Amino acid sequence: MTAALALLAATLLATPAAADSARVLRVMTYNMHTGIGTDGRADLGRIAEVIRDADVDVVGLQEVDVHWSDRSAYADQVAELARMTGMSAYFAPIYDLDPEPGRQERRRYGVAVLSDHPILSVTNHEITRWSTVDPDGDPEPAPGFAEAVVSVGGKPVHVYNTHLDYRPDPSVRQQQVADTLEILRQDGPGARQVLLGDFNAEPAAPELAPLFAHGRDAWGTRDGGLTFPADDPVKRIDYVTVAGPMRVLNTSVPAVTASDHRPVVATVQLR
Repeated sequence: MTAALALLAATLLATPAAADSARVLRVMTYNMHTGIGTDGRADLGRIAEVIRDADVDVVGLQEVDVHWSDRSAYADQVAELARMTGMSAYFAPIYDLDPEPGRQERRRYGVAVLSDHPILSVTNHEITRWSTVDPDGDPEPAPGFAEAVVSVGGKPVHVYNTHLDYRPDPSVRQQQVADTLEILRQDGPGARQVLLGDFNAEPAAPELAPLFAHGRDAWGTRDGGLTFPADDPVKRIDYVTVAGPMRVLNTSVPAVTASDHRPVVATVQLR
């Protein structure tokens, strides 16, 4: 065999494996509780360590502070986590408030997406929210539903990150699910979608059923997958769902206590 033929044969043999690798995406959803662990201590480095240890490509973070208050030392947690993980970041604030007296930075709180893959576009969508900073307000459209379109092996994947209402009354979550589906359907049939988030309801909750009809729950019907509270979880309220030509290869819940939630990690393959 000539050198040229040997090189061609090696290339052909290597191509399927390389293509398979390029089409695999590891994602994480993590309610990071502004970096406060089960020990009550704020330590953003522990959140970064959880992300690095999981060896993920894309992360959806909920409860993220950007110059919010002294609970997080007024830090820009998005910029800090991007620096500590080496990933690109997109922040979608739910609240964007005037600075506190004596400070210059606007106080912002919301969700973030970190990605090792190129981010092609971002959008901060509105869904119905019942404000937690204005107790006299009514549910109304508000931002904080993040979309980041990332390029995975040259294929666009729409990564969404959400944090649904925590109240026992499911009515606001029900409207949020309807709003979410309206946004997801705008991508059109065949779009690859990954929805990450803290849904604040367990899998059998009726208000979540339409979401699971649109996208497949990566954990599936297996027992386990409990995420809250992190030190001794009794509920599964954090999710990864996928829609479009993708297949879930595996899913896990790392037993970590850097937040009051445990993260969910899923490996998916683009078809």
